[in-house]
Amino acid sequence: MEAELAALAAAGATALVQQMVTDGWGNVRDRVVALFSRGRDEEVVQGELEESRTDLVAARDAGDEDAAADVEASWRVRLRRTLRDDPEAAAELRALLDELGPQPTAPTTLTVHNSVSGGVSQGVVVQGGTFSGGQTIGEPWRRT
Repeated sequence: MEAELAALAAAGATALVQQMVTDGWGNVRDRVVALFSRGRDEEVVQGELEESRTDLVAARDAGDEDAAADVEASWRVRLRRTLRDDPEAAAELRALLDELGPQPTAPTTLTVHNSVSGGVSQGVVVQGGTFSGGQTIGEPWRRT
């Protein structure tokens, strides 16, 4: 169980730090304040989050990856303690991570119509939606 909580705390800290520099930070901050403020003053927790955000922005602006990693590490430790001390916090953090995670997208369906008329092609024919890499496959089709 300890390994699961450690993994959850790490995922939570990573998501928290990523969200600190987004436009949606205000909404996420309020949820995180609720998670951490159990029995504590919400304003204190909010102040700590904003201080970390200021440190993170300054670290990223200066290209200081170590300082940015320190911000994440400090919140990982705090999350781990919170999860250890309050088992209900794990469900709340999982719900928050689910909301912040990438939303599933519907598979893209493409319809392709090919018409070939006249002549005979003896070259390679490749059909697809996306090609990359810049490699030529066989000889280009030429009508002779």
